Parts: sequence; C-alpha cells; structure tokens
Amino acid sequence: MTTTVTTACVVCLSALWQDEVGRLACRRCTLRISDDLAALPGLYVQLGGALMPGSGAGGPAVSGSRTAPLPLRLAPLSLAAKGGVVTVLQQWVEDWHSCLEYEAPTWKGDLTAQCHAAVARLQLLLPWAVESHPAVDDFADEVRQTRAECEQAITRERRGRTVAVACPCGASLRITLDTLGRRCTCGEQYGREALLSLPLAERRQVAA
Repeated sequence: MTTTVTTACVVCLSALWQDEVGRLACRRCTLRISDDLAALPGLYVQLGGALMPGSGAGGPAVSGSRTAPLPLRLAPLSLAAKGGVVTVLQQWVEDWHSCLEYEAPTWKGDLTAQCHAAVARLQLLLPWAVESHPAVDDFADEVRQTRAECEQAITRERRGRTVAVACPCGASLRITLDTLGRRCTCGEQYGREALLSLPLAERRQVAA
C-alpha cells in the first residue's frame, strides 16, 4: 500500500513548510480553525439576545408595512435551536470518534453546555484531525461558515462581496476576501494570495 505524502495544505492550498510536510493542514490554518472554534460558544450565547426583531448591532428594523413582525428572528433562531450550531459541532465530534474507534460521545445539559462540550472535544482532537482526517478541509469550511453565520445573525451585517477572477485556462472562480483557497476545473490549485493576484473575469466569461 502506497502512502501519499501531502505537500500542500488541503484548506488554503498553500505549499507546506518542510517541517509540515505530511500534515493535511498547515499551522496557520490550524490556528484559524482553533480560533473559529473558540469563538462559537460565546457567539452561541449571544444568539439568544438577537432573537427579537430589532435586536442586533444594526438597531431596530423599520418597515412601512403594517403587517406585524415575526415574533422571533428566524436566522438566530435556526442557529440556536437543535439542528443548528450545536448539532453541526456534535456531528463532527461523533465522526471523529468513529474514525478513532472511540466510544460514541454522550451529551448532557442544555444546548449551551453541549456547545461548550463539543467545542472542547474538537479542540482536543484538532491536532489529530489536521494530520489524519480526510475531510479536515470540509470541517474547516463548515466551522468558518458557522462562525460567519452567527456573527451575521447577531450584527445583521451582510456577507462579503463575491467577485469572479479569471484562471489562465479561461475559467472563472468566484471568491471573497475570506476565501482561503480554490481549485479550478482545470486542476490548478490556488492559495489565498494567488487567488487575489488573479485578474477579474470579464462579464461574458462569468456568464459562460
């Protein structure tokens, strides 16, 4: 059986340093994942204060309609309820336990306590995941997206603007300033810095 040694980070697609070769994710991405995880318990608590219409950093929403507003804001409600943030984290814990042949985790307490417990477990197992888990790039993306969704639900801020950049092969890639890496349909891999250096795609190229 042949083992493939990784030489590029599967998250940001940047080349690994010599002492990182063999890992799946570079140290910079590992720290970023850890930071995203660490932010989630606090954000989860804040979701409870963002449930009422008009709550959040954006202030009260003003509308000319006489229709009564919904009793609760749906975005923070869906994230705070079962099936939202906590469930996403717990599913990853259960997946990692299965890969390691550990016992299935048990979840105790309310959802806030379960959120803290899931994050603590993921932080503990993160060093293993960035070296061995085949879907650590998906994990990084989902944790980053979950954090962004929580922050947007709390502050009412919109997501960063998406732009299309052109690969030399002729294809266009849609990215934001937060995009860490992307693989083109031609097979070329781009890290964040390489993506930002690509020229903007022309409109007809994007439409195609």
